[in-house]
Amino acid sequence: MPRVGLIVNDGKELAVETASIIKERLEKAGHEVVRASSAGGMVGFANPDQHMRTLGYNACVPDGFNSLMPLAIVLGGDGTVLSAARQTAPVQIPILTINTGHMGFLAEAYLVDLDRALDQALSMEWMIEERTTLVVSVMRGDQRRWEALCLNEMALHREPLTSMCHFEIAIGRHAPVDISADGVILSTPTGSTAYSLSAGGPVISPDCPVLQLTPIAAHSLASRALVFSDQEPVTVFPATPERLMMVVDGSAGCYVWPEDRVLIRRSDHPVKFVRLADHEFFQVLRNKLGWGLPHVAKPDRQEN
Repeated sequence: MPRVGLIVNDGKELAVETASIIKERLEKAGHEVVRASSAGGMVGFANPDQHMRTLGYNACVPDGFNSLMPLAIVLGGDGTVLSAARQTAPVQIPILTINTGHMGFLAEAYLVDLDRALDQALSMEWMIEERTTLVVSVMRGDQRRWEALCLNEMALHREPLTSMCHFEIAIGRHAPVDISADGVILSTPTGSTAYSLSAGGPVISPDCPVLQLTPIAAHSLASRALVFSDQEPVTVFPATPERLMMVVDGSAGCYVWPEDRVLIRRSDHPVKFVRLADHEFFQVLRNKLGWGLPHVAKPDRQEN
């Protein structure tokens, strides 16, 4: 393992301090360390008055990162992992995620287990779990106006203080559907535990080859979450005269105008997560979201 990547949330002091410790240990073990800031994967929100970001999603890959790199260590919270996914998936570098943030839903290891995690990483005693990613493109005619890689979800919604929106959505070869709502979410199984869950969508096990469409505050009892094959490309046409806001993974996005359309398709580059032990998804749901915890009735309070 001659070269190892290190992706760090430079805005968090704990992540920066831990990065120095890891870098020193890896270099003592004879490895070259290529460090990058997770900010490079935060595409940001495109200003409608400036030139749109027409670069392909490969533009997020840091200098020195390539397909020959066997491992990259990611230090930060879930937002950092989402950024690191955009930086590594295009060149298929496996990532070991070490949580220095809050919830750590996407983390494989925590700081209390740092020594053990590094030992396993250096001895390559790990497995790879692949997670689906999406390519989200904003198109106007044949012109690609904006593009990014997505691990969780694409959310297209109204601006604050505007009225309900209308969307025409075409899923593969199927007949288009019309949805009236504040917005729509198109998520991967990984993203089913994020924004889509808050909007009432189901949790989907990450090994299921599906995508999920979830309306946000739908104005119809008939508009509910829909799960379908991830082999189907999705096109969203805004049937609303006002501009809409699109957000990808919470850290990237742009305005979508009535003459635009949003094209979402499964990427050929999944995120490769390093697993140091068998990844039990239901246990993660239980520990992080409280899913499946036994219900215990509370005794009635006796008033004196």
